[in-house]
Amino acid sequence: KTGHSTPGEASLMSNRGERSRPSICWQCPYLHRHTVDSYPASLNCLDQHVHQAPDRVALIWEKDEPGTEVKITYRELLDMTCRLANTLKKYGVQKGDRVAIYMPVTPLAVAAMLACARIGAIHTVVFAGFSAESLAGRIIDSGCKAVITYNQGVRGGRVVELKKTVDEAVKNCPSVKHVFVAQRTDSTVHMGNRDIPLEEEMAKEAPVCAPESMDSEDMLFMLYTSGSTGKPKGIVHTQAGYLLYAAVTHKHVFDYQQGDVFGCVADIGWITGHSYVVYGPLCNGGTSVLFESTPLYPDPGRYWETVQRLKINQFYGAPTAVRLLLKYGDKWVKKYDRSSLKTLGSVGEPINHEAWQWFYNVVGDSRCTLVDTWWQTETGGICIAPRPSEEGADIIPAMAMRPFFGIIPALMDENGRVIEGNDVSGALCIAQPWPGLARTIYGDHQRFIDTYFKLYPGYYFTGDGAYRSSEGYYQITGRMDDVINISGHRLGTAEIEDAMDEHPAVPETAVIGYPHEIKGEGAFAFIVLKEDTAHTERVKEELRSIVASKIAKYAVPDHVLVVKRLPKTRSGKIMRRVLKKIVADQSSDLGDVTTLDDPSIVAEILDAYQKYKTEQSASS
Repeated sequence: KTGHSTPGEASLMSNRGERSRPSICWQCPYLHRHTVDSYPASLNCLDQHVHQAPDRVALIWEKDEPGTEVKITYRELLDMTCRLANTLKKYGVQKGDRVAIYMPVTPLAVAAMLACARIGAIHTVVFAGFSAESLAGRIIDSGCKAVITYNQGVRGGRVVELKKTVDEAVKNCPSVKHVFVAQRTDSTVHMGNRDIPLEEEMAKEAPVCAPESMDSEDMLFMLYTSGSTGKPKGIVHTQAGYLLYAAVTHKHVFDYQQGDVFGCVADIGWITGHSYVVYGPLCNGGTSVLFESTPLYPDPGRYWETVQRLKINQFYGAPTAVRLLLKYGDKWVKKYDRSSLKTLGSVGEPINHEAWQWFYNVVGDSRCTLVDTWWQTETGGICIAPRPSEEGADIIPAMAMRPFFGIIPALMDENGRVIEGNDVSGALCIAQPWPGLARTIYGDHQRFIDTYFKLYPGYYFTGDGAYRSSEGYYQITGRMDDVINISGHRLGTAEIEDAMDEHPAVPETAVIGYPHEIKGEGAFAFIVLKEDTAHTERVKEELRSIVASKIAKYAVPDHVLVVKRLPKTRSGKIMRRVLKKIVADQSSDLGDVTTLDDPSIVAEILDAYQKYKTEQSASS
């Protein structure tokens, strides 16, 4: 780990007993020499705190069952992690091996991540709502040797068949030697030759496991994220830089103080869960809430009842959940005591003004700091947020505002030139490296270079557009590529199109994002059917099922519109901006359509869309 001290920041636990070799860390925002130590992330997240305060609560598991929390101390979490690490080693998992984790938000899932880190294995957590095909694709791409899962999951009062999904996935994954199965429910599931009952095996193992010696640039984990092409990409984060950045941003953006209860309600299957449920809070010796349920179970007061009961001090969630709860009014919030709250945070997508005001005025009683945070899977941690700042500095609603330490944003024009001055908009880039920056795409470094560094040489291109206000603050304006943001989850439109194109009656599809009242963005699919296709509605239902099974339920388009043709340029490229304008009811402002192979197609699609809208309003 980086063994330097920075102003007001204690250094991470140094490697006592071994000589540290000096190094210049190219990604460090603090420009002086420091040491690179050789202990893994689990030591910084567990052992140092067990040494100082073993009975401090590390995790509070807010189980799906309402009103039931389980507290896990640092000593207990270290014990669980070591037993799990020893179990993995017993079954041949070694340093450098990849391990897929397909689990809901539970202490054992956190221990699985930390156990992999402890033995030098690389974890790839797959959101437990993904389909068997999505899971298999990630296992195959990363060459996972093992999978860790549960017999079943529980979410919103419903049972989720996790082991069945894993069984379906690993049929096509020859690299998987073992599937470790934990018990979340009392139900028995099929156990085959490679299946291992996890808790039974852990009980046989010692609660001590010496951490593997790791270099600061060794891989810690990979996490798959959607790109503008169909295939998800395995973003690689390394040991020291990632952990440093997660810890420092957690401490300073949220003003986390020792003894606070940090409530990030994200799933561990996303980067927010990695950085601000697991690694950031635990590295700082914090108490982190694991939220297994949903905001509406058993009623729309679930978040706020949890805040009252667990006395949560920082609450970090997605705008899509805020917009959803806003619809149920203030009574569900005001029913509960939220006086413990000091900081509110928003993550995953830009938050709209109405949701920001409700979150600030109603949830936070107009007294909590509200930080609208901008960052990505690739950045490892928060890059732009209203805090840290000078004490009492302004916070402008619905703006990320201030770059974090070491982050130098640049706005670029379409010719690749830096846009100077304020009150300007452009492509958001970052001008110098920082510790949390991803190092590569697993198995495809060229794609990493092409995606993030080729368009604007010398800069990291975020894929987002941004506005710099007259005061010099930053506001994110949304994606600039064919990626949509559904409920805070990035999804390439090509991914949905690839899935839908597999239907034998559908030769062509075009998917676009459109503004959605609750989800922020939704998917709208335009499809062309083969001429002899009957039963259009049945085809639409089959398409929805295909997307749910190939990707996940949240990826299913809200609207599917049948058209005769898609708007294409003479070179055959679909002109999606035309479709976006039609859906946004801006058909009078389509811009230049002379490059279309047949401009008359616009009127055709417009007519089909108007008919569809009329049918929708008649049936609602």
